[in-house]
Amino acid sequence: MPDLPVLRGSFIEGLSTTSHNWDGFYVGGQFGFATTNIDFSHAPKSMTDFMLRNSILQAPVGGWSLLPKNHVQSTGFGAYVGRNWQIYDAVMGVEANYSYMNNISSTASDSMGRILAGEPAPTGHTYTYDTWLGGGASLKLKDYATFRGRIGWDGGDFMPYAFAGLAIGRAEVSRFATVSWQKWDDFDETVVGGGGLSTTVHRHLPAGSDTLSQVEQRTNSFMYGWTAGIGVEYAICGNFLLRGEWEYVGFANVKNIAVNLNNFRVGAGYKF
Repeated sequence: MPDLPVLRGSFIEGLSTTSHNWDGFYVGGQFGFATTNIDFSHAPKSMTDFMLRNSILQAPVGGWSLLPKNHVQSTGFGAYVGRNWQIYDAVMGVEANYSYMNNISSTASDSMGRILAGEPAPTGHTYTYDTWLGGGASLKLKDYATFRGRIGWDGGDFMPYAFAGLAIGRAEVSRFATVSWQKWDDFDETVVGGGGLSTTVHRHLPAGSDTLSQVEQRTNSFMYGWTAGIGVEYAICGNFLLRGEWEYVGFANVKNIAVNLNNFRVGAGYKF
């Protein structure tokens, strides 16, 4: 009986001692498949706002959803480096992660026209604008990096984890917009003809027009956003690690273009 481990306390220690040490620095490489949504709908907005500034047309034309939302798929690869701290079964850490995307790019163009009204006019007159907007945009996401904190659970040789943090991306962006408008003055006019007879005639007369264009292009435009996701790591042969994870990245608008992606990745690394 004195030789039983439960009497020496080793059985209790065995319950609280993890079977794998996740503490320390680690590095690795990864390969992934990403599905990306690129929303071009308001890409010309800041350009039309500038061209039509301080005019009756600025607000309505700036609100038009001219271009579509496109869906793009691509593969990518990258690397990561991080540091874990283990407290009993909890594993906390920080990680820097880089991904190069092979072909996340999309282009859109379209045009639309509307008749706009609302400008104050003299009594009996109505001003309308026959307005046409054309434009296009393209975006190519070259690469991005994330800086994230994560927390996991020591399951022995495997560790499920969740993470969240900040993201910064680099993209090639171009766009253009053309606005044309024709102003019309509508009013009724009384015309006195022969014999003193008067007739009311409706007038639809041009009252000005213009065409404005703007083009913009950036080879390296930086996008900032956030990231979150979940994953699992598996330890083999001691310090060699395999991982699989899902990562969501949402970027703030760049040139009025919204970008977000879901990246599904596998990777391999080594813990020091």
